[in-house]
Amino acid sequence: MKVLGIDPGLQNTGWGVIEVDGVRLRHIANGVIRSGQGALPARLLVLFQGLSQIIADHAPDAAAVEQTFVNKDASGTLKLGQARGIALLVPAQAGLSVGEYAPNAVKKSVVGVGHAAKEQVQHMVRVQLPGVEFACADAADALAIAICHAHHLQSRAVRIKVPA
Repeated sequence: MKVLGIDPGLQNTGWGVIEVDGVRLRHIANGVIRSGQGALPARLLVLFQGLSQIIADHAPDAAAVEQTFVNKDASGTLKLGQARGIALLVPAQAGLSVGEYAPNAVKKSVVGVGHAAKEQVQHMVRVQLPGVEFACADAADALAIAICHAHHLQSRAVRIKVPA
């Protein structure tokens, strides 16, 4: 099974694809979609087209997106929400199930601590995906989201197999 992780952002949307084989995880690809500056509709279109191409290129079986946190800047939060909408729409349009995870849930799944630093998350992603090279910090976050979803899917599969 291939899992696409998406770290939504209006300027930089990180993405990462991993393969899940039982408890083994393998890095497939990662990168970032840069929407540049300019009018919001054009930037959202760049994100839409970029994610559509990633799904076409890597044919994931499932996707996961980080949930938006609310910050002090209402306008910035709204724009991030629109980028996140694209990150939810594109996989759904491709027929993929989409998981959503809070940042603390991702950190807890990958590191074991919900308030881990970015460096700790990146270190543990490297441990779980040996040899991975991150395109950028946003791509590392996207891989962490994919790993979180893989762990969630694995634990759900184990619960289903346990007789009642």
